Amino acid sequence: MKVAFFNAKSYDRHSFTFANERYQHEIVFFECHLSHETVSLAIGFSAICIFINDYLDAEMLEILAKGGTKLIALRSAGFNHVDLASASKLGLAIVRVPAYSPFAVAEHTVALILSLNRKVHRAYNRVREGNFSIEGLLGFDLHGATVGVVGTGRIGAIFAQIMKGFGCTLIGYDAYHNPSCLDLGMTYVSLPELLAQSDIISLHCPLTPDTYHLIDDRAIAQMKTGVMLINTSRGGLIDTQAAIDGLKSGTIGYLGIDVYEQESDLFFEDLSNRVIQDDTFQRLLTFPNAIVTGHQAFFTRQALANIADTTLSNITEFEQNGTCLNEVKVEKAIAAK
Repeated sequence: MKVAFFNAKSYDRHSFTFANERYQHEIVFFECHLSHETVSLAIGFSAICIFINDYLDAEMLEILAKGGTKLIALRSAGFNHVDLASASKLGLAIVRVPAYSPFAVAEHTVALILSLNRKVHRAYNRVREGNFSIEGLLGFDLHGATVGVVGTGRIGAIFAQIMKGFGCTLIGYDAYHNPSCLDLGMTYVSLPELLAQSDIISLHCPLTPDTYHLIDDRAIAQMKTGVMLINTSRGGLIDTQAAIDGLKSGTIGYLGIDVYEQESDLFFEDLSNRVIQDDTFQRLLTFPNAIVTGHQAFFTRQALANIADTTLSNITEFEQNGTCLNEVKVEKAIAAK
């Protein structure tokens, strides 16, 4: 299949070129994002491959359909960046990568917790400057801490397993009570109970209209003073201004995020020589008890290999059968919203 690959970084080219030795698709890599300005590049391609910060609205989907595109291959699990209703009307199929490495995301979540707790980022900079004082670097034992897991799917369950190894008490919030989490001794509670009881809160749920700004001023007001809040799921789960207010008041004692609700204009690009115009994001970076990473939780060799293989397998399956096991069933997805 002839595939237009947008938003191609060096690591994407490497992983997909290697995986494509097996599938033999005709891939053309474009460094640019897929946007209103670049969508014309996709004309003549029967499939396009996009990432989470390539947004497809109704107008762009119509251009793709008229240009001969039949398949939109997402190299991600989420699909909230595509206008599903419009895609359905135009007969465009959408396939995704439902899982690539839940271990990678869960492990990065723990890395944020450990770094924030033991002030690793601050200690690193001090030592490099010859400052060996440990004033201000006081942490706490994870053993015995209560960890609230919001969303106990595959990633949340693996994260819970790791924290169980530290000797933490586990509580969870999810409509579905995962048997593997119950086996770990997790107690499922309501969201207000989880917010009130947790020393550490980690978000692992999808972004839907119901979970948008799940963590807002009201939710933060229910939390323990000095709580640690971690988000490696989707940026829109947290109202950023509310989090800033929480940091200023001391309710949030530690904030670790790998995602940001306005990240599409920032993440995955080198902006070190530019003035970042997002004042809210810039304010967030001023807090010594906040760590922001640029959506790298998924970024392991194993995950990249799995993403490439599953994406190309999806394209092959669709080319051969006209359908795919990992196809987003648009009607069901819309109904779920």
